[in-house]
Formats: sequence, structure tokens, C-alpha cells
Amino acid sequence: QVQLVESGGGLVQAGNSLRLSCAVSGRTFSNDAMAWFRQAPGKEREFVADISWSAGSIHYADSLKGRFTISKDNAKNTVYLQMNSLKPEDTAVYYCAASVTSSYVYWGRGTQVTVSS
Repeated sequence: QVQLVESGGGLVQAGNSLRLSCAVSGRTFSNDAMAWFRQAPGKEREFVADISWSAGSIHYADSLKGRFTISKDNAKNTVYLQMNSLKPEDTAVYYCAASVTSSYVYWGRGTQVTVSS
């Protein structure tokens, strides 16, 4: 089945950037889209962005105000999340998810992003 492995997290100062990667193994035509979610300590999981494999349709959480960019490389079966102008409130575990029939049913284990002020 689908396996997702996130990478690229770390500790950064506010205002800096990070680029997260999600490597997808076992992807088939049934995996129609990918998404990034995040979860801060004591808070519920929050949608960040998604992108479809075929058309590249993109959606972002309104609260991100254009600071984050999701992208993909179909040949490498990899999805990216470019995070610019990071703020302390962006601190969270970031998860990659894969959808099948428009439902996110596969999840990575997450990568920690910590933004200090």
C-alpha cells in the first residue's frame, strides 16, 4: 500500500524558511491527491494545503496568507511544502497525507517544525 515519509523539518528562527518533502512509495492511479496537515501541541489537526497529481489543482488554508507553497514532482513521486516567513505559531508536527477517491486515508508519521522568536 501507499507509504509516506516526510523530511525537512527542524528548528528555525522566525522569518526564515523551510522546505518539507514527502516521498510517496507504492503510489497508483487511485492516489488522486496529496495534502499537508499540521498539529501543534494541545491543538487539533489543521489543514495546510493540498494538490492533485494529474491537474495540479491547489488549495491552501486561508490563514496561511500566501506564505506556504505546495508543489509536486510526479516523476519523483514527491510532494513539497515551501514555508516562508515562518512564525512561532507555525510550530507543529507536519504530516503528509494521500487521498484515494478524494478521501485522505494514508498518512506519514510527521516531521517536527519548530520556529523560535
